[in-house]
Amino acid sequence: MKSDGSIWFSDPDFGITSDYEGYRAESEIGSNNVYRIDPATGEVRLVADCFGAPNGLVFSPDERQLFVSDTRAGHIWVFDVREDGTLSDGEVFANAGARDDARFDNLRFDDGGRLWAAAMNDGVHCYDPDGTLIGRLNVPEVVSNISWGGAKRNRLFITAETSLYSVVMGVTGTHPTGPGRQPWR
Repeated sequence: MKSDGSIWFSDPDFGITSDYEGYRAESEIGSNNVYRIDPATGEVRLVADCFGAPNGLVFSPDERQLFVSDTRAGHIWVFDVREDGTLSDGEVFANAGARDDARFDNLRFDDGGRLWAAAMNDGVHCYDPDGTLIGRLNVPEVVSNISWGGAKRNRLFITAETSLYSVVMGVTGTHPTGPGRQPWR
């Protein structure tokens, strides 16, 4: 959710490619995309369609860019967000690359502008704002999601195959729904 009230979501085909996460079926739309729901009209609009399987989405702390993990391709894409809610042509921000089976899932930012990515078989990656990989947290299981929490938002929660990890960090996470927004209050 963006601070203007628009809702942005990905629609990968994970639930229909096998019986593991759902029921095997043919795609009704034939592609994997990112969409935006307009807060005033409720209109759902396709905003990006260049993915193998878009998954995690996060806005930069100033909401001027949208980052999207493409799980199948092992990429994180970055798009500029225009005033009218459309996106610029995207470019690859980062590649999982370290291992052949590394893929990205969800994404979060810290207060220093660094992007944190659940990298599935390769733990958690941390990227500098210019896209340089600056570190990894090794996790002994496949990582699916990460989220900042705790009273100071300096605790990184990591969900994995059978466990929930909690790591106190030296940085503070930003809230995923934009500046100053706390939808739970």
